[in-house]
This record gives sequence, C-alpha cells and structure tokens, in this order.
Amino acid sequence: MARILALDTTTEFGSLALLAGDGVVAELLLHSSEGFGHILYEHLARLLERNAWELASVDCFAGAAGPGSFTGVRVGLAAVKGLAEATGKPVVAVSNLAAIASFGVGPLRATLLDARRGEIYGAVYNAALEIVSPEIVTTFPHWLETLPPGELEFLSTDFAPFRAALIGTRFEGLRVREAPRALAAAIGRIAAAQFAAGLARDPAEIDANYVRRSDAELFWKDH
Repeated sequence: MARILALDTTTEFGSLALLAGDGVVAELLLHSSEGFGHILYEHLARLLERNAWELASVDCFAGAAGPGSFTGVRVGLAAVKGLAEATGKPVVAVSNLAAIASFGVGPLRATLLDARRGEIYGAVYNAALEIVSPEIVTTFPHWLETLPPGELEFLSTDFAPFRAALIGTRFEGLRVREAPRALAAAIGRIAAAQFAAGLARDPAEIDANYVRRSDAELFWKDH
C-alpha cells in the first residue's frame, strides 16, 4: 500500500496529511496568517515522528498546486518538490478546487474559494472530479451566470459570504456543502489514485496553478 505525504499551504489555513493508499493515517490543520515557510518543516518532522514514518518510506508526495496565495502556493510546491528530489520519489500536484469538490455528493459540483479583491476562484467538476467548467477567477455574480444547467451543488470551505447572492437566482434552493479547512487528506486521496494509475510525475515537471497572476506580475505589467 503506497505511502503518500500531502500538504497544503495555499491559504492561511494549511494542513499536512499522511496516507496509506487512500486511507488517512493522520491529518494536521495548521494556521498561520504570516505564511508557512517558517513553521512547515517543524510540523512535518513532528507528524512523521508521531506516526513512526521515515521520510524515505514515502512513495509519493502530493501538494496543493493552487489557486490561492501566490507565496503560499510557491512555498508548498517548493517543499513537495524538494522532498521528492531528495528522496527520489514522484509528485502529484492537485488543485485545491478539485480537493474541495471531492467532498461533494452531487453529479455536478460548483466549487469556489475566496480570491479577495471582491472575486472568487471557481470551477465545476463532475462526480469523477473531471473539469466541467474551467477554473477561473471572477466575481461571484458573474460566475453564477456561467454555471451549466443540471443538478448542481455548491462547495466551499466557507460559503457564508456568498449565500445572500443566491437569493432570487435559479440557484437559491440548491444544496450548499462546506468542505473542511484541512484539505491535505483530500489532496492525498486524489494523489493516491493518480499514483496508482501511474500518473505521478517527476518533481521538475510540477508547476503552480495560480489561475490569477501575482500582484508583483500585475504591477510589472502595468508599469
């Protein structure tokens, strides 16, 4: 049974998880409004020690590829790629939105995250976690206009800021399901399936999924 180490540092609520196959051995929710670069490895070492895992025994590393904080995405993927390179193991990068969609039960899962600046990251997945509507960054009302017909359910780690916007729309009576803030285990389960299917990749091939350009890139473009 393959051992998977998964992590997510894309928002201020991060998480780490150890999985044997798709079974969760341990999951740890982290919170840091200042990022995770200064605490990630300490918590990871403790998690491995508590569960008597050696880093070399991990078969595949999994990381949240975004969307989310530019720095958070970069820190998490750098950690995953570094650990994989050091141990000679492969990597699976998983979209946060796909991880959230994995908590759904409906045939179509409209998944979103707060992108700040009055916008959201959104996408629609089917029950097999295949993309139905591509990942985008836009305003919530505009995203609603783009959603496909069918039996939709909404999923988010915090849907409260968006509920009022559903009133008076065709989505008002649809089911809303909240995913946990700790997404590492869900990322690990998706990665376990990809690893079993031979789809894990060399760490050098892994890239981030920002969806929106960083503030630094936007500033450079505009000046």
